[in-house]
Amino acid sequence: MKELDSAVVLVTGVMAAGKSTVADLLARRLPRAAHVRGDAFRRMMVSGQEQLLPEQTAEARAQLDLRYRMSALVADEYASHGWTAIVQDIILGPDLSSYVARLRTRPLYVVVLAPSAAAVHTRESGRQKNGYGAWTVESLDRDLRAETPRIGLWLDSTEQTPDETVSAVLGNLAAARVDRDVRKPGTGLSDHWNAGTIPPHERI
Repeated sequence: MKELDSAVVLVTGVMAAGKSTVADLLARRLPRAAHVRGDAFRRMMVSGQEQLLPEQTAEARAQLDLRYRMSALVADEYASHGWTAIVQDIILGPDLSSYVARLRTRPLYVVVLAPSAAAVHTRESGRQKNGYGAWTVESLDRDLRAETPRIGLWLDSTEQTPDETVSAVLGNLAAARVDRDVRKPGTGLSDHWNAGTIPPHERI
């Protein structure tokens, strides 16, 4: 997997989509990889942390932006020193475009895990923690499918095991690769995004 040397791979999706497991398994399949967990930067805030709710406050939003900046900086540093940085976080809606623009590293690969809402409900009910809190599976699923730009490789992982999902990622790196060489004036976004999706009937 030479194409992943000194690269950044972003794994995103809704809560309970399997991001942490897939990111960790992917890192373990590579010879020199770091798992950059976005939520770790939130947990570093010992006092003064403001919970991010559906009706977000300016402070909660600022803390989320700081978390995104920190994980992007760390990922870029790992990649600059020869590591493959696997970033895992919930980055949906316009935030995905902003995060991709924030990363300096190329090559960059984006993987969006998009299991069905029913599958997410099942996975969430089987976890010891309640990750959703004031949010709902349906609201985040809607944000994912209706508000998130089609950047990178979108995987319907509903019927996949985590290992199968990792194999699908590694087998479709060309679709996951994001090239951002020319920015549109005033937007910071690319004129072209390489995006791919594996439909259910082509799942590994």
